[in-house]
Amino acid sequence: MQLSISGLKEMGAFTGRPVEREIKWAQGGKEMSATVFVRPLGYRTAVNDVLSATGKVESYAGRIAASICDESGQPVFTVGDITGDADPERGALDGNLTVALMMVIAEVNNMGKTLSSVTPTSSGTNSPSPSVRRSRKPKKD
Repeated sequence: MQLSISGLKEMGAFTGRPVEREIKWAQGGKEMSATVFVRPLGYRTAVNDVLSATGKVESYAGRIAASICDESGQPVFTVGDITGDADPERGALDGNLTVALMMVIAEVNNMGKTLSSVTPTSSGTNSPSPSVRRSRKPKKD
């Protein structure tokens, strides 16, 4: 296939509309809930991941800022809103809310997929791991 917008569109290579979800978290002893829209991972998330790898953006704050949006796809947060840098007096986003947002982002991006379990493989030897040292003392009978 020759790379083109129409070809990529046919393949489903664009993220599409944000996905609506309900989240719940505990804050100050109260059960809180909110409706959020999650943008499936795409260009904005990839840019965030590169910036976080170079230390220019905090990775979780960047992931939330790139993924949580309004119904039309416009970002709800900036990285500074999440870390507290945008308004130090207000502070950082609540930890339980942060976890709820990260969980809903993971849920949206793993929809319909089952995570395979790791199957141990055998190297064909019974030798101990290199990090395990054998005692040089003779065994007592």
